[in-house]
Amino acid sequence: MTEERGIIGQRDDPAMPRYAGIATFALLPRLDEVEHADLAVLGIPLDSGTSFRPGARFGPAHIREHSRQLHPYHQVHETYPFRDQQVVDAGDVAVGPYDLAQAVERIHAEASRLVQQGTKVLALGGDHTVALPLLRAAAAAHGPLAVIHFDAHLDTWDVLHGASLWHGSPFRRAAEEGLLDLEHCQHVGIRSGVYGPDEFDDDRRAGFELIRSDEFQRRPMEEIAEQVRRRVGSGPVYVSIDIDVLDPSHAPGTGTPEVAGITTRELFAVLRGLAGLPIVGGDVVEVAPAYDHAGITGLAAAHTAWELLTLMGLSART
Repeated sequence: MTEERGIIGQRDDPAMPRYAGIATFALLPRLDEVEHADLAVLGIPLDSGTSFRPGARFGPAHIREHSRQLHPYHQVHETYPFRDQQVVDAGDVAVGPYDLAQAVERIHAEASRLVQQGTKVLALGGDHTVALPLLRAAAAAHGPLAVIHFDAHLDTWDVLHGASLWHGSPFRRAAEEGLLDLEHCQHVGIRSGVYGPDEFDDDRRAGFELIRSDEFQRRPMEEIAEQVRRRVGSGPVYVSIDIDVLDPSHAPGTGTPEVAGITTRELFAVLRGLAGLPIVGGDVVEVAPAYDHAGITGLAAAHTAWELLTLMGLSART
């Protein structure tokens, strides 16, 4: 299949160790090195929408550096994600740190260009504001989207410090713009503090149901995955993963850490239970390297992106 389609996989130079050379994601080819990409890993170095600790603008480079050890075969799904689809590194969107609205427009333009070419986008953030322009691009091609949102926080809040566009509001704005299928959106891993119960009322109006992190203590992962599958239905799905869904012991390098989160093993178990869903786009966001220790968060994010792009490849085959 790879030879027939001319798919270019990971760098294959026996003289060059994985820790050396330029770090594209998983040592994959650049977008300009292929005729067509089925899936593009797109960096978005933006953290102008963060509300607490900054630094996620450096997330894409950090994730790429820690993706060097990603291997070509997924032993659980029994597939070669880099052979079954042409995956590339599309580099970073050119966004500056000062004008957030302009940055959102640039992200939307770049994601739209890729989507219109038939390329799925898996974004590396950056703060969670980037989900809004990515959802705009995906919904323009596929219609209202079911969203699976892994996060400690709701991200359906409204205005903060006079701003309606920030990393706590992307899914509220997306719901208002008609980008979401309001009957088929699911949060997973929620546990952060809130100011009052009305926040959950707003969240339900934005189309979401909740699976809180403490449910992972008493329920099998297969059961949680099945609940997610039932909720999202059979329409196009967008998966958004804030790395702070993980407990700080598993992902300390993030801007708004919350204790009592889930583990990487639990996250992967649920993700692997989503095989076959029609996933049309996704993101892994909120990696802030300045707070990372020994690359723990970078590794978690790189492998999370690998799990997600594998799912995106499986959905293309069904």
